[in-house]
Amino acid sequence: MIRFIFVALFLFLYLILGIPVLLVEQLVGKVNKNAKDYSCLRMVQWAFRVILRICGTEVTVIGEENIPDEPVLYVGNHRSYFDILLTYSRCRRLTGYVAKKEMLRYPLLRDWMNALYCLFLDRDNIKEGLKSILQAIDYVKAGISICIFPEGTRNTGEELSILPFKGGALKIAEKSGCAIIPMSLNNTCDIFEAHLPRIKKTHVVIEYGKPIYTKDLDRDTRKHLDSYVQNIIQETINKNAALV
Repeated sequence: MIRFIFVALFLFLYLILGIPVLLVEQLVGKVNKNAKDYSCLRMVQWAFRVILRICGTEVTVIGEENIPDEPVLYVGNHRSYFDILLTYSRCRRLTGYVAKKEMLRYPLLRDWMNALYCLFLDRDNIKEGLKSILQAIDYVKAGISICIFPEGTRNTGEELSILPFKGGALKIAEKSGCAIIPMSLNNTCDIFEAHLPRIKKTHVVIEYGKPIYTKDLDRDTRKHLDSYVQNIIQETINKNAALV
């Protein structure tokens, strides 16, 4: 329970003390947008690493060399809020995450997310959801990577299970021409969700698969792209189960 208290306290202080920082970043952005973008990225990554250290999370990373130095679409399985901290803290380039629109309810947190090119997806409104996908495509074309968890929600089922992927998310790669990077995460729900509200020292595994360019796939595979990528992630989390 002590870890939960320390994490909550750190997050509260970061958001409160970050208010003047956000104001300064807005001014910096008017002069040098790229400097502002990367400053926000590195500050949030630092905060996420501190939280993971407080939690006592040990991370084994496999395949990070597979990520090309270009904007990509990260696609992963999703079992924990900590999936975002674990993966975002490792992004070398500007990266926006696709989050549920309910995150807009939280002031300060939403301000940081907006500063980091995050998109807020309305899962109940097809028209608004399409706008978010189109915005993500524009971001990728502008050099910003996107991360999405195509299950659409956190999977609370068995550890090695994956909910069916929603194929619309992968249109970002098809329409922008960027690479898809499969992300396979093992044991992340054991940090927190498996025993709320306690945070437990946990070993997790993240594996980044080889880049997938849709233009290199045959027609039938492109037609079932969601299943193709899901199967790659499923096979990887099955393989890495023995490592945790």
